Amino acid sequence: MKNHHSIIMLVVAAVLATSCHTRHKAGIEQSNFGQFDGQTVELYTLTNHQGAMLKVITFGGIVTELQMPDRNGKQGNVVLGFDNLDGYLSPEYMRSNPYFGALIGRYGNRIAKGTFTLDSVTYTLATNDGENHLHGGNKGFNRVLWTVKPILGESENTLELNYLSADMEENYPGNLNVTVSYTLTDDNELKITYVATTDKATPCNLTNHSYFNLSAGEQPTIAQHELTIAADRYTEVDSGLIPTGNLPDVSGTPMDFTTPHQVGERINDDFEQLKFGGGYDHNWVLRGDASIPAATLYDPQSGRYMEVFTTEPGIQFYSGNFLDGTLTGKSNISYGQRAGLCLETQHFPDSPNQPEFPSTILRAGETYRTQTIYKFSTK
Repeated sequence: MKNHHSIIMLVVAAVLATSCHTRHKAGIEQSNFGQFDGQTVELYTLTNHQGAMLKVITFGGIVTELQMPDRNGKQGNVVLGFDNLDGYLSPEYMRSNPYFGALIGRYGNRIAKGTFTLDSVTYTLATNDGENHLHGGNKGFNRVLWTVKPILGESENTLELNYLSADMEENYPGNLNVTVSYTLTDDNELKITYVATTDKATPCNLTNHSYFNLSAGEQPTIAQHELTIAADRYTEVDSGLIPTGNLPDVSGTPMDFTTPHQVGERINDDFEQLKFGGGYDHNWVLRGDASIPAATLYDPQSGRYMEVFTTEPGIQFYSGNFLDGTLTGKSNISYGQRAGLCLETQHFPDSPNQPEFPSTILRAGETYRTQTIYKFSTK
């Protein structure tokens, strides 16, 4: 009888083990997401063999949903977004303009006073963030329609998005041809690869503006998330969030994420840099080793763990300070302050005006190429 019981237990264990490692059907599906400027906005849904899911729309190349498993294998959406196009076009959204999940260009982050000089020519850009230029201007890459080519693979599926930004679009020089690839792998990685060429010298600094909440909406804020950033310095900013040129050491300050800290642990400290943006909204100077995570994020409640790998020299950690509850997203969740956080891989803010920073100038004949990987697991 004892042996019979043991056999039953072994069979049950085997069934459970099999169910935990079910091989899902992977693929890419296309559907209609709405209309913009008289054109159809398409939604592409990528799934992998683990059951993870990525949803991207052709408007703004926006990641609307990213489903990843918790420590019990339950899938949950770990990014902020909407179920329909109206969410991204509403007056409320346009007023706050949080750039949920969007591709950002030509220039991610800020350019001081909306001007820069390149090859003795001064260019004047839109000042859409106080007196400064932010995320490409009034109609950045987040508000254009991208063409899409789906690519099926054995262990990964890819969406290749393309956009040609015409010479002097938003007052940037040069015809910039941009290709961004979103790849969902069977290792539960979201790989984003950026490639661009130009026929005239131009600033180019591309990124993705996804807001992550690894609790999948179970927690209203990311205050309890544990963050590390592989950086010993950050770009100090003034009250307009423009770099001063100083690169202070993080040691002994709330900017030190060289070891894990909860996002909310020091966010209200009496520290001048945190007051300018109402929390974290800074660029960290990465150590420059693309083989180690530039950042990690862990939600102890769900067990979800995210590693960020990048070839970029910087990462902007933004703690969702300006979200104010006026937007309601997927699953009817109200997005209040710090409902999600961004880890935007990038070159440094205002680089066209700060020659000591790594250059963001792309010239004719050169190819801009960067890659960022968001890798998900549990612990």
